[in-house]
Amino acid sequence: MPITVLGFAGSPRRHGNSETLLDWVLEAMASEPGVSVEKVVVVDADINPCRGCNACERTGACVQHDGMIPLYDRILEADCVVLAAPIYCMGLAAQAKAFVDRAQVYRSRKYVLGWPVIPEERKGKRLGLFLATAGQPWDHVFDAALPSVKCFYHVSGVRDRDTRYLLVNSVDEPGAVKRHPTAWSNAVALGHDAVATLRERLAS
Repeated sequence: MPITVLGFAGSPRRHGNSETLLDWVLEAMASEPGVSVEKVVVVDADINPCRGCNACERTGACVQHDGMIPLYDRILEADCVVLAAPIYCMGLAAQAKAFVDRAQVYRSRKYVLGWPVIPEERKGKRLGLFLATAGQPWDHVFDAALPSVKCFYHVSGVRDRDTRYLLVNSVDEPGAVKRHPTAWSNAVALGHDAVATLRERLAS
């Protein structure tokens, strides 16, 4: 059975720094035997913001019939979910934040309806990777985005200790990440290491 990886490019701009980082990670993972990789471009995926209607607390499903609907099951089925996004105004870019907010469905299933989000036998076997880029040089530029990302992975069945991060600052202009001294090597290493971890877990 192949290892399945589902990546999300969460920038409003195609082929920018965060999507480049995502491509490097996914390419490293796809180069491993038995790994199936797919990338979803959030800005092209017809994902609306959450309406806050709480209908999912009654039904476990979202009332919006948009591009997020087919992704709900695919996110849970993936062995590894990779989210990449730029930092805008000290937080997730709007497209990535809308995607994360739509995970409210998982929260409703888990905490309101008491449903299992993933089967018991898959708990502790999945990984989440968060990749982010920021133009500012400050170490704290990612701090406001991380709680949202942790929440997304938590409600979708990935534990905090199974979430890994690659955060690259001081890459402002288009293409800057390609000139960063360690971004590419760190992305490749993260991809290969994630596959090695998944192989070990799925074999047990």
